Amino acid sequence: MAANAVAVTGCSSSQSNEGSSSGQVILKVRLFGTFGYKEAGLFDAYMKLHPNIRIDYSTTEQESGYYTALQTSLASGSGLGDVQGLEVGHIADATHNLGDKFVDLNTLGASSLKNNFYDWKWQASMTPDGKQIGLGNDIGPLAICYRADLFEQAGLPTDSASVSALWAHGWDGYVQAGQKYLQHAPAGSHWVDTASGIYNTIIGQSRQQYYDGSGKVVWDSNPAVKSAWDESMKIATTDMTAGLSQYSQNWNTSFATGSFATIACPSWMIGYIKSQAGSAKGRWSVATIPGGGGDWGGSYLAIPKASKHQKEAYDLIAWLTSARQEATLFANVGMFPSNRKAAADPSVTGATDTYFSGPDGKSAAAIGKIFGDSAAKLTVATTGSKDGTIRDAIDRGIARVETQHRSPDESWSQVKTDIAAAIGN
Repeated sequence: MAANAVAVTGCSSSQSNEGSSSGQVILKVRLFGTFGYKEAGLFDAYMKLHPNIRIDYSTTEQESGYYTALQTSLASGSGLGDVQGLEVGHIADATHNLGDKFVDLNTLGASSLKNNFYDWKWQASMTPDGKQIGLGNDIGPLAICYRADLFEQAGLPTDSASVSALWAHGWDGYVQAGQKYLQHAPAGSHWVDTASGIYNTIIGQSRQQYYDGSGKVVWDSNPAVKSAWDESMKIATTDMTAGLSQYSQNWNTSFATGSFATIACPSWMIGYIKSQAGSAKGRWSVATIPGGGGDWGGSYLAIPKASKHQKEAYDLIAWLTSARQEATLFANVGMFPSNRKAAADPSVTGATDTYFSGPDGKSAAAIGKIFGDSAAKLTVATTGSKDGTIRDAIDRGIARVETQHRSPDESWSQVKTDIAAAIGN
């Protein structure tokens, strides 16, 4: 799951968590963005299977604001759901600093589920003293989603294999393709939505990002970070970028209007594009990611100790993260499973999507193979408690170059100042 995603409404009316007059247990599920459960019909399916359960669901659009509010609620012990989502950028902070605020899921039987998940996904939501505070919802293998109709107008190839070949040798090929695109691009169209998406994709291909294996902050000395910044600047300082702020209203509407031709596309972006582009079916397609694998995003489900229905909440999250349900999520909204049994299911590995069929409308995108191959090459990064804080500061630095036309060097200096102030390094 992404750090931010589109907001959706709750799937049941908000009521007291003490239970209803009918004897139902009301489980409050509080998430950010779109985890896909409502969209894939999983909440309704669970309530049908368990008539004694009613799910009261709500979500917040911006994950950064959600996490700040969650920290406040955990400190006070009030305003919490029975189930809370945790994003990969903050999971290390939760395990190291907030572990005593969440239920150790092993006490409810989670240890029997360990082998269902990728080892690294399981480990990431474990506290230093061995408590398991989360079950994995998804991971973020990477691709490039592109407007095949705009490629055609600009004289570029449109089928997935030929588009992938444009950048078969890495990110320089992607930038060169963007330069060619601009030569014949439709009026008002840019190569990419924002350079920050490219930055986050490139850094997502590195094992060491902001912390080293000992837990030391190394973002400012790690050449991979500066290399990803420099590559993104090749875009941020040109007309290749539309300079859009991701998850803004302008960005949302641009999926259908053609303001940009490509977007860094973790698997969860598949469902997002469908929700925003609507009638643009057949205009979008999917190609492989430059540079091989990589990971951007992923989320977890946790249960605060303040929940009065911990067993019922555990039964729900264990069901939602089972192989069958995670395969359903991928088929419906593109959430690539963190349950490795689901990832190996033929319904996932062989999945195609007719929405992403290109202008001829004949070739459904082989999303199972594209994202599955990316997941197989996925580099598992070392995470730290301030990953999200560092990432957000760098994103703001890229935006300064894109939209305020600050020089890359000036903005990089500001990034360093901002991060030092935020994390004390």
